[in-house]
Amino acid sequence: MEAAGTLERGLAVLRALATGPRRPVRATDLVRATGLARSTVDRVLATLAHLGYVRAEGRDVLPAPCLMELGEAYLAGSGLRDALAPLASRLADELDESVSLAVRDGDGVRFIVQCTRRRTMSVTFRVGDLLPADRCAAGLALLDPATPWAEDDQLIEPGLIAVAMPVRDGEGRAVCAVSVVSHTSRHTVGELRDHCAGALRKTVGEMEAALAAPTPDPAPAGLAGGVDRSRGDKQELGMGFLQSLARGLAVMVALGTARGGLTLADCAKATGLPRATVRRAVQTLERLGYAGADGARFTLLPRVLELGYAHLSGLTFGEVVQPHLADLVARVRESASVAVLSGDDVVYVARVQTVSLMSINITVGTRFPAYATSMGRVLLAELPGERLAAIVPRRLSPRTVTSKAELRALVRQAAEDGYALVDQELEEGVRSIAVPVRDRRGRTVAAVNVATHAGRASNATLLRDVLPALRETAARMEADLAHVHAAVDG
Repeated sequence: MEAAGTLERGLAVLRALATGPRRPVRATDLVRATGLARSTVDRVLATLAHLGYVRAEGRDVLPAPCLMELGEAYLAGSGLRDALAPLASRLADELDESVSLAVRDGDGVRFIVQCTRRRTMSVTFRVGDLLPADRCAAGLALLDPATPWAEDDQLIEPGLIAVAMPVRDGEGRAVCAVSVVSHTSRHTVGELRDHCAGALRKTVGEMEAALAAPTPDPAPAGLAGGVDRSRGDKQELGMGFLQSLARGLAVMVALGTARGGLTLADCAKATGLPRATVRRAVQTLERLGYAGADGARFTLLPRVLELGYAHLSGLTFGEVVQPHLADLVARVRESASVAVLSGDDVVYVARVQTVSLMSINITVGTRFPAYATSMGRVLLAELPGERLAAIVPRRLSPRTVTSKAELRALVRQAAEDGYALVDQELEEGVRSIAVPVRDRRGRTVAAVNVATHAGRASNATLLRDVLPALRETAARMEADLAHVHAAVDG
């Protein structure tokens, strides 16, 4: 019972942390919101921080992108997003309107897919957001799935209109609703219905066929055995680490590893936990509305998305990487930046500057020729040969490489090495080293660098002392970006 209570208290802290405006909170705020003792909140936060689910910045606490793996467990385990998101995206392209998928969650509906058209007046709902079921088209379609259509004529917000249809699984159950969302500046609700009727009906049919198609056994006999890492964490951290909270969250993540959920035995195998421990965790999740039974299997429910998923899915690229840059600067005591490629230039999208009498004056939005910068050479390595060959380097300092052949060789070397070091080619006295930041598919989408004055660090010092820290920072950025981009791509 104590273990179940610890999991319940930990989830209460996560709910409080994820509720309200997107801003850091303090432990005292969480004490007031949950009614828990300060010592309990402190131990919960210490455990969540060790797991990577929250981040402390001084006395402030805020959710970390890794927390999204709880919501991802529901989205993956339900199978709805993976099966239907490509069809929803195609419908949005065909109609040139925003398209959403939503599921029932108590008296509301919660979004699981958003395919938004970017306009001056655009939909700002995020995956994980909850709306009253009786005040939106998707909710009305699920409240009365026998009706062929449901319409929202500015019920939820003035100017916002939507048309929705229910989507049924292979057993005829209305498991979600697909809605087309627009604005009265573009259509009346009747015009929107006429505009999307044929395409929406066709897409719903394709979605229902996708859900009715046979799927592999959700819990294959060869399920890999997991390892209970909480035991080692407890030995390392002692009383400050709540092992039962860590185990309960591990059970939550495991329930999403197979479409259709897991049996208690399969979950015990996946987590490396005793079956009795898994049973207590699942019972707690059931009682709180985060899990449900489907025969002998247990599945996660949409309410899991309330644990910070919508909040975190709205983070910008810069917001994701900025805390990692700050940690890097504190570690190496030199300025660090993240940039992306724009044409033949690098554009700075995040930067943390070290405190020094002599510093490099660069701000977010600054552009430099990519060929003469460490981040640029890392990013140029992704370009096709003809694009790279079209770049004509010009002299920016006495050390700038201006030979096309030599530039190509340096870019190829950066691709092979996984880093680029540029010594005073952009400006005399400026020395920098950079590594790539990759997306979930392994494509380089940005670069992170450390820049210093040549008098403070030699090339050998950068390679020995800075490069390992850079690579670790890039790996942490990639892990967080993978969580956030999973929500956007979905």
